[in-house]
Amino acid sequence: MSFPRYPEYRDSGVEWLAEVPAHWNVLPIKNNFKVVGGSTPASEQSGFWDGDIVWVTPADLSKLDSFQIKSSMRKITPAGLKSCGTLLVPSGSVVLSTRAPIGSLGVAATALCTNQGCKALVPQKGIHGLYFAYILSITTAELNNRGRGSTFLELSGDELSAFKVPSPNPIEQRAITIFLDHETAKIDALIQEQQRLIALLKEKRQAVISHAVTKGLDPTVPMKDSGVEWLGEVPAHWEIGPIKFYVEFLDGRRIPLSSEERGLRQGDYPYYGASGVIDRIDGYIFDEDLVLVSEDGANLLARSSRVAFVARGKYWVNNHAHILRPVDANLVFWAEVIEHQKLDLYVTGSAQPKLTSEALSSMIVATPPSSEERRCIEQHILEKTVETDNMYQGAQESVRLLNERRSALISAAVTGKIDVRNWQPPADESAFDEEGRQAGLEVAS
Repeated sequence: MSFPRYPEYRDSGVEWLAEVPAHWNVLPIKNNFKVVGGSTPASEQSGFWDGDIVWVTPADLSKLDSFQIKSSMRKITPAGLKSCGTLLVPSGSVVLSTRAPIGSLGVAATALCTNQGCKALVPQKGIHGLYFAYILSITTAELNNRGRGSTFLELSGDELSAFKVPSPNPIEQRAITIFLDHETAKIDALIQEQQRLIALLKEKRQAVISHAVTKGLDPTVPMKDSGVEWLGEVPAHWEIGPIKFYVEFLDGRRIPLSSEERGLRQGDYPYYGASGVIDRIDGYIFDEDLVLVSEDGANLLARSSRVAFVARGKYWVNNHAHILRPVDANLVFWAEVIEHQKLDLYVTGSAQPKLTSEALSSMIVATPPSSEERRCIEQHILEKTVETDNMYQGAQESVRLLNERRSALISAAVTGKIDVRNWQPPADESAFDEEGRQAGLEVAS
């Protein structure tokens, strides 16, 4: 897909913008918008909260999956609105986070107000707020460069008001907005397809591994009840017992180092904590391949990342990960056996979850009796996960390319590098799909 350029350009006088169409203006935000700050009602006043007024924070903006702001995590009452310096702004206003982080944004789909971490841009008559939302969506780096602060960056109202952006006439603003709405919607649909594929691949990966370490590889073998409710049946010849019969605990060799100590000992050796490698230092404790298991942390219950992983080579381990030396060299097998356990049966505490060495050692596992059969299962896991991981990486690369294409298209349109004044939606959208295939933006499922 190619688009014409404007017939004539001029220097914008703005470094990040470079040249713009000769008939465009380049104006400070304040020339097109009223910049409105926000505030927070007193948190201890219950009468100020749980009302019907949308009250937007940077956290709300960071969770948007489109430009539209329809609601917020917290809402305030009319009394709460009146009690502080926040003001209602009309639908169509652009809302921008101006601290922690700078640059998240959306467009009000209803009247709303904000906290002090946001600024609302109320458009003047005839101004298309969505056009300027598209501009601001590609200027995050420039806006952050204008932020100030030692604890966290904050973009002041004055800096935002003075920020210069391309300002074509309202007719062109509308034409560019219609074009981008149409084209980004198509790209977003392709991104969503790839994200669904990524989710399915994650599920498939887990299912393949879980089946291998709980049911084995031969679907014809006789089965028996494991006696463990969540585990169900396992191959009849498998052993069932606490994991302490199959591993040696090396927790006594762990040595924690403070962040200050690690800062003085930076080097090449991995330093492991509960979540994996958290630093690199100049020394090591272990010089063998072992299995590490998280001892504490919210992830023990949330399971948003792995809790059991294989550490190889030379490395250091702190006191937040258990260290296991299995009875054989099938470390991936043993790590996956632990990874696919129902950990909440063994973890204590909800505010500060912990998996003690006693609880871990009592964990009931099912395993083939022979190291050879465990090796076959491990090899199967490695082969299957390589296949899935290759597809997963391909889908991630597709998402990256699509996002790059989306940003480039927005940038080209809102800065006048392409002329879309005469653009019309194509009657046949299959041309876009063909371009996607040629660009390598699709991954076979």
